[in-house]
Amino acid sequence: MSEFDAIVVGAGVNGLAAGVHLSQRGWRVLVLEKASAPGGAVRTEEITLPGFRHDLYAMNLSMFAGSAFYAEHKTALDAQGLAFVPVANSFASPFPIGNWLGVSTDLDKTTARIEDLSPADAATWRRMAQDFATEAPFVGGIMGQPMPSFGAVKLLIKAWRKKGLPWVRDMVRLLLASPRNYLDPRFESPEVRALMAAWGLHLDFGPDVAGGAVFPYLESMANQNFGMVIGQGGADTIIKAMVGVIEASNGEVRPNAEVAQILQSGGRATGVRLLDGTEIAAKRAVIANTHPSILARTLVPGIDKSFAAAAGKFRPGPGAMMIHLAMDGLPDWSASPELKTFAYVHLAPSYDVMSAVYHEAMSGLLPREPVLVVGQPTAIDPSRAPDGKHVLWVQVRVVPYEIKGDASGSIAARHWDEAKQPYADRVLDLIERYAPGMRNKIIASAVLSPLDLERANPNLVRGDSLSGSHHLDQNFLFRPAGGWSRYRTPVKDLYMVGASTWPGAGTGVGSGYMLAKMLAR
Repeated sequence: MSEFDAIVVGAGVNGLAAGVHLSQRGWRVLVLEKASAPGGAVRTEEITLPGFRHDLYAMNLSMFAGSAFYAEHKTALDAQGLAFVPVANSFASPFPIGNWLGVSTDLDKTTARIEDLSPADAATWRRMAQDFATEAPFVGGIMGQPMPSFGAVKLLIKAWRKKGLPWVRDMVRLLLASPRNYLDPRFESPEVRALMAAWGLHLDFGPDVAGGAVFPYLESMANQNFGMVIGQGGADTIIKAMVGVIEASNGEVRPNAEVAQILQSGGRATGVRLLDGTEIAAKRAVIANTHPSILARTLVPGIDKSFAAAAGKFRPGPGAMMIHLAMDGLPDWSASPELKTFAYVHLAPSYDVMSAVYHEAMSGLLPREPVLVVGQPTAIDPSRAPDGKHVLWVQVRVVPYEIKGDASGSIAARHWDEAKQPYADRVLDLIERYAPGMRNKIIASAVLSPLDLERANPNLVRGDSLSGSHHLDQNFLFRPAGGWSRYRTPVKDLYMVGASTWPGAGTGVGSGYMLAKMLAR
């Protein structure tokens, strides 16, 4: 039986980050991946036509680029070819009446756009953006601490001493507020409110869901101050680099290696058994980068009943749908040609539209007017497509996993394999309203329904691209469940990381890095 210091089950970004940190601390690491390639929800493939490289799921790598993990391991990762492309024009929203707003790193540009709608809102935006420099270390710092931990408590005490009790109180309110309740007292323009609130639906927060304000605030202010980052040639640049670091440190990343069971002896995890019967020993730790229900139901038979019950109750968020387009050119946005320069164009024009989408999807209905995140990566990184061509990355937020009906009454199909193409047509019709002639530029397309997402990656349970709802009862101390928030399990030396654990979804690799630091100590 071969032996490693640590075995990681699942080569998503958090599993790989744990492998990188431990390998740099002298551990010999094996990362096992069921799929044909590592990456989990960070994959780049030529899914439409040769030469057109599409980020199948995640596109925005800002959280990775700004993470403490990357700061520590930058030299080793860059040596393996990691390359980012900075984005000055991060996100924008066009509106049905023909106007638009966009956030650029040039604060004067952003506030000038807002001032046309509301001078008061422009002044508020400028003040928030300038204050963010002193607030980011505390707000972001909480996301980089295990929950619960003395580090989080110390950070709050430091914030209280430096910023004062009223500021701490306001930040706590921010963490608990809905997008509407946070934005309405601060901004009078419906367009500014919609511009920011759209970020809530990147997770599973409609405008009136408690706990949904922090992501719109963080993303808006971070993009204003620092811009966005995408991967040169594709998001998989971070995957290739992390795999390279592990393998350069005498570790191994093995695809097409499905783990059937995590082995135990004397009450501790001792290794794994693969589907083909191969057994591999782990001297120090087994790290499961899996959804908690998979860990409890499949990988550890007979695990503690209370843990199994909590894992079974871990609730997925609503589903997501991805549409990838190979294009002759970028959309001609009618609101402004400048929209072609933005990484993200949100088609989320109002609270009303976002609320309707959220409630329809949660009720099992195909939304009448979907909310879209239209990614234009080749506007920033032309290397992803042949000369003069482009790729479009379209995320539909949010849709049901089980279709009970269609809010518009026009799609009869109730199974995603039959419904995904008609619904993709609805999505393209919506983009066409904002960018006439867009359909004529499509060369090829690929549509991934929530069911397709789950088939490709079992951690995306019920097509939830976030691997678990981020509502307050499943966040902070309660992710994935109360009593199991510090990456531990009932089995000694068996740990879990990934989007289902704190600090949740995204490319920030927080859980993998924080656990690896604990183990390396």
